Parts: sequence; structure tokens; C-alpha cells
Amino acid sequence: MKNLVVLTGAGMSSESGIKTFRDADGLWEGHDVMEVATPKGFERNPELVLEFYNQRRKQLKEVEPNIGHKNLAELEKHYNIHIVTQNVDDLHERAGSRNVLHLHGELRKVRSTLDETVIYNWEDDLVLGNTCEKNSQLRPHIVWFGEAVPMLENAIQITEQADVLVIIGTSMQVYPAASLINFINPGTPIYFIDPKPAINEESYRNLTIIKDNAVNGSSILFKKLVD
Repeated sequence: MKNLVVLTGAGMSSESGIKTFRDADGLWEGHDVMEVATPKGFERNPELVLEFYNQRRKQLKEVEPNIGHKNLAELEKHYNIHIVTQNVDDLHERAGSRNVLHLHGELRKVRSTLDETVIYNWEDDLVLGNTCEKNSQLRPHIVWFGEAVPMLENAIQITEQADVLVIIGTSMQVYPAASLINFINPGTPIYFIDPKPAINEESYRNLTIIKDNAVNGSSILFKKLVD
């Protein structure tokens, strides 16, 4: 089977009702992202940051994968699919996708503030006093602004193997994730799904733009790739 690599962003999850900070000029669920998504924000007010992600974790339990997620999972019957997502939710997995790499971390995991390789699955609230096996405070397993993206090299290796590249729900304006498109082999077909695409069909060879949201666009994509 051909290798289909899918890059997904916030527009994928927004169709399920998950809000992102890019919806409201730097505010994420009413909070300045610099207060809840940076190491300095955590240092200044750890209680606020922990509670913010506790609420995001609770919200995640109340939403479901949308048709877009399910379409990608269904495509596994026809392609060898790897999803590289900027999203921190688990909606791709819950829809049935088996190969998902999270560039920016995962809401349902936490990690040590002393050793970032010490990671735990986490379903409940995370509070001050919750420590790892090394007696260090736990924090959300989220890549905050200003932090390195440890899974980037893995994502590059996956993208380099793409026979077909699909981009859904991301403007391709946020780096380093946006740089992944540069690692495909010349001539690789690219499908870009976005209601307001920031690139045009002259930007890349073999680029097909589908001007629609993730739900409708993925259904159009499915027909193009399978029929």
C-alpha cells in the first residue's frame, strides 16, 4: 500500500467543538496563551496552568471524533497512513486511527518537571503535590511556546516517506510544523484542505486545494483517493 501522510491542525478538532486560541486573538478559552502555555506562565502561577489543563481534559471527555477523523481512520483500509497532528486531543485515536504522532504533546498525559522522558497517562485533575517517581512536580505533557518540539525529527522521517501528503485544518503558518511540507519528495501529490487556504496551487507541484472545512473536505478527499 502507498504511504499516506496526513498533517492535521486545530481546524480538525474545532469541528468537534474544541476551541483553540487562534479563534480569538491570542486568547484560549478566555486566557492569554502566554499565561497558560509558556514555561514562564507555569513558573508564575502553576495553579492556574494546572487548572486550565484540567478543564481542557474534562472538555475532551465531552466531545467526540467528527466525520473528518472517521474518514481518515477509514482510509487505513486503502493506505498505509501516518497522522502527524498539532492537536493535543486524542480524537484521531478514538476514531480508530492507529498511527498518530502528536507534535505538541497530549492532554491525557503528564510528565515530570525534572525529566521530560518520565511520562504518565493521566485522566483526572493534576494538582500541586502530584509528583513523579523522582519526587518532582508533574506538569501537562504539552509543548509550550518557547520549548523544543521533541517529536519533530520523527515527524520529518515520516513525512519523507510520503507517497501522498494531506494537510487538514492547519494554516501551515506555525513553525516548525509548517516546515514538514518541505521534506516530501519532489512531485509528491499534496492535498490541502482549508476553507481559507493560505497557499495557492502555484506554490507547489501537484498541489490540489480543497476549499472546505475538515468534515466536508475529508469526504471529498476520500472520494478522490479511493474511487
